[in-house]
Amino acid sequence: MKQQQKIIVFLIAALGLFILPLFLQSFGNAWVRIADMALLYVLLALGLNIVVGYAGLLDLGYVAFFAIGAYMYGLLASPHLTESFETIGAMFPQGLHTPLWIVVPLAAGLAGLFGVLLGAPTLRLRGDYLAIVTLGFGEIIRVFMNNLDHPVNITNGPKGLNQIDSLSFFGLNLGKPLTLGGYEVASVTLYYYLFLALVVFSVVICHRLELSRVGRAWMAIREDEIAAKAMGINTRNLKLLAFGMGATFGGVSGAMFGAFQGFISPESFSLMESVMIVAMVVLGGIGHLPGVILGAVLLSALPEVLRYVAGPLQSMTDGRLDSAILRQLLIALAMIIVMLLRPRGLWPSPDHGKSLQTSR
Repeated sequence: MKQQQKIIVFLIAALGLFILPLFLQSFGNAWVRIADMALLYVLLALGLNIVVGYAGLLDLGYVAFFAIGAYMYGLLASPHLTESFETIGAMFPQGLHTPLWIVVPLAAGLAGLFGVLLGAPTLRLRGDYLAIVTLGFGEIIRVFMNNLDHPVNITNGPKGLNQIDSLSFFGLNLGKPLTLGGYEVASVTLYYYLFLALVVFSVVICHRLELSRVGRAWMAIREDEIAAKAMGINTRNLKLLAFGMGATFGGVSGAMFGAFQGFISPESFSLMESVMIVAMVVLGGIGHLPGVILGAVLLSALPEVLRYVAGPLQSMTDGRLDSAILRQLLIALAMIIVMLLRPRGLWPSPDHGKSLQTSR
């Protein structure tokens, strides 16, 4: 009976997620765009949950992998390289237009490689020291993206990359609206379905990882690394695997972000973004997939919803307080209240051992 109820709930949720953008589209494409960005942040939070939630490794530089994926796609799908380098322009006279099935593996592989490179020198670090090193890594990547415009112009520096191609596959260009039977499906809605497919695929991977031997080994390292090493677990390789696996999600999400925005710059990958992604995982419930998804959706959509609250508050103060500052203040207050009332997160994982206690 419970299995049938789960199937019914799953089907209702799937139907709701399918019709959600069509419903939001009637209120304007801005609301669908909020849903698109929420799905990208869910993808980022799922990747960080592997590092923080499963393996217990505090990573404050996760936005670096987001930036690597975005810049990789931006360079391979914009006229920047062909205009800056004559050799590349001669090899690709029509410009670089990378298809989707090449973008996703490349973004995942490149970000995963950088994840391993980050994890290798930090294997003996824990807690605050690991957080400081990863934070520095995130800032180094952002500074590199901001300054690699001379003497050779690779990233175009603070100006960023523009004219980035929208994604297209099987003749369908996601950057243009699609007409079906007289009904127009907006471009942001097409991106929503692509992002939703990636999120569902990522959830399945994360769930299988959690139940696998590797996932159980990660959790053993999280609880007590010395005891895990004494039991014969190769903590070095598993830590590197956690960094690499988590980074792949960030790389794919970054590539999707670059295609969706059509423009990227170093300002999009600041330290505050890393802090917000960590807050999504902690606020939702560390190590629990439904909680991580809930935290990512709430924290990504909340700033946009609070725009409608900050405006009236600004008018009440005769414009003395900026609406952006008010939004950040309201978000911080909401996070403080939630963590005081729910210290383990909004949707924490069930306590292990409860079934054993009740059976005795």
